[in-house]
Amino acid sequence: MRGGLARFVPALSWVPRYQRSWLTRDAIAGFTIWGLLIPEGIAYASLAGLPPQAGLYTLLASLALYALFGTSKQLVVAGTSASAVLVYSAVTALHPSGAAAYSSLAAGMIILTGILFLCSGLFRLGFVTQFLSVPVMEGFVFGLAIFVMVGQLPKLFGLKKGPGDTIRQFVHLVAHLGSASWTTFAVGAVALVLLFTFDRVRRLRRVPGGLVVLAAGIVFSWALNLDAHGVDTVGKVPAGLPSLHGLDLSVHDLWVLLPSAAGMMLVIFSEALGAAQTFADKYGYQLDPNQDMIALGLANLGSGLLGGLAAGGSLSQSAVNDGAGAKSELSPVIAAALSLVTVLALTPLFTDLPEAVLAAMIIHAVSHLMKVAEMRRFYQLRRRDFWLGMITLLGVIVLDVLPGLLIGVILSILVLAFMASRPVFSLLGTHPTVPGGYEDIKRHDDAQPIPGIMIIRPDAPLFYANAQPLRDTVTELVNSADPPVHTLILDLDANDNLDITSSEAVEKLAGVLSGQHVRVALAHVHAPAGEMLSHFKPARDAQDTGAAGDAGVPGGWRAFPTLDSAVSWARGSSRTDDAPEAQVGG
Repeated sequence: MRGGLARFVPALSWVPRYQRSWLTRDAIAGFTIWGLLIPEGIAYASLAGLPPQAGLYTLLASLALYALFGTSKQLVVAGTSASAVLVYSAVTALHPSGAAAYSSLAAGMIILTGILFLCSGLFRLGFVTQFLSVPVMEGFVFGLAIFVMVGQLPKLFGLKKGPGDTIRQFVHLVAHLGSASWTTFAVGAVALVLLFTFDRVRRLRRVPGGLVVLAAGIVFSWALNLDAHGVDTVGKVPAGLPSLHGLDLSVHDLWVLLPSAAGMMLVIFSEALGAAQTFADKYGYQLDPNQDMIALGLANLGSGLLGGLAAGGSLSQSAVNDGAGAKSELSPVIAAALSLVTVLALTPLFTDLPEAVLAAMIIHAVSHLMKVAEMRRFYQLRRRDFWLGMITLLGVIVLDVLPGLLIGVILSILVLAFMASRPVFSLLGTHPTVPGGYEDIKRHDDAQPIPGIMIIRPDAPLFYANAQPLRDTVTELVNSADPPVHTLILDLDANDNLDITSSEAVEKLAGVLSGQHVRVALAHVHAPAGEMLSHFKPARDAQDTGAAGDAGVPGGWRAFPTLDSAVSWARGSSRTDDAPEAQVGG
């Protein structure tokens, strides 16, 4: 009973096995990620257009819920810059009438994302991220980082944000630099330098730089009364537990936000699964993507109900958790408990936090998403993949976040469809030294073609998108063969099964070639594929020994369990009318 329940609540597996010796390491890691997540949560709340406390409310739900229901031992689930921007972009498109309406729509979108996650996990759709290629995802994230950075620069200079897309906003910023508050810029610039210093100096890397900068910003703002010198501050942050939010969306709002929520789910899951897989490979354990979808769904559902941010798994946050020595999933639970203390008692400390410091923290966080070396690697390895990523990047900058994401998804699907529809096959010949061995003539110069027999092996499974192009290509090869071909052998070892369209394509190919007095044999026909083919044109039995095209079922084929048996039959049938028994392989 417990074993079955543990599949849906993985904590039932790791809690009974927890060792007391791990507690110290988990506590240290919990304090460390708390020190990282508090300033990040406040910064990402600003990025999402929500009040600072929303970032803290996220931690109350997301950290503990993923630890209880997720399958990664190191993944830290909290607010992320990508999800914050997606929430902001989707909600502002609805033009909410005020802060209350904005918060309600944001909560509704995050709850909707959680519901989509739960449904996808329950219906075992964890494979969906495979349809978003790595270059497209990296291009989208790179563009997102530029989008965020340009959007935060006005806060760094004490200016109002300009209208329009990223390029127009940057032009507006440059045009109004003469009106900048240089005191505000000095505060933000110092914060930015300190943050990068903590990154670059090896001895300081274990220090929670974000928490140090946040605390220093608060202290200096209070001591120097920066508010009176034109430096904007966060202001009062409410203390106490949050009130519950519901899915308060009209039908119109629901339909508008649904595609955005689906896109955000895809981005969050791609990022979280990539981070989780990194640590699963490092420590040698397996993930359950479908269960992780459920866990992320519960994390977002909980965060949305509390008025928090969209929650995802970040590689940088998880790396800090792992680097701090976390031994189990308890460290995020400890961080959640510390976040609760923060919400109840420590929020008044954030009143004097300068907005420029928050902007610096956001710019610092997203700068790690701008992977120039990775894009350069794509360019060197495969130009097409590089340009797919660049088109997605430009879509985010020129159009907006959600249109850019849509471009990335459409490009990924189009590339998948294009590649799947191209016939990929090998033209086989006999191996010169291995009896019964066959190899690709195009790749091996010593492979010997068999006169009068053409052996083609599809190197990818046949299905409705590539069946017709393969049929046309095979027909053209047979017609142009020199010397002429009397037998075509299709090696179907890559096909455990066939759909209706590909089975019809095989039937029509056999019919066309039969009219040209070319026999067709199928090798390595697995039982499910043979069962489907039997409904179209059954293989000739042992008594059907007529020559190609003049006896038996017109356009029929023979099925053989191995390629060698098909070749032996083809060689024999070219000399005599007596043919061995054909079998459908399993």
